[in-house]
Amino acid sequence: MATEMMTERRDPAWWRAEHSSGWDRVREAFRRDWEQTKHDFGGDEPDLKQDVNDTVAQAAGKRSIPPPGVPNWDEYEPAARFGHGARRHYASTYPAWDMNLESRLREDWRTMRGGDVYDWERYRGAVYRGWHYGDDSSRMSS
Repeated sequence: MATEMMTERRDPAWWRAEHSSGWDRVREAFRRDWEQTKHDFGGDEPDLKQDVNDTVAQAAGKRSIPPPGVPNWDEYEPAARFGHGARRHYASTYPAWDMNLESRLREDWRTMRGGDVYDWERYRGAVYRGWHYGDDSSRMSS
């Protein structure tokens, strides 16, 4: 017996509009998760900064789903803001991103956020990008 691919959508008798809207949200969250997975395994897709927490929050309707190809900016914007402000504050003491600066920022971040080392690791790249925003003289991989 051949397996037939389901292309026509059929709904059970109990299906209502709220089921469709809920599914639309979950489908888009899973789609983003899949695009991120392809990126993580070396695909050409952009890095959406999508992890399981993003997928769950988006599927539950607790976080908006950005357009295709757009990273989860709402979550990472505070870290980029922190990095940008830190550059204005620390530039004379730390003219370049190095281990000493990163140690200082990690401690500031942990104090400000009450976070642990994993919180810093999650947002470090956005802090780095905020620090370097508009600065073409120094490019270091995050």
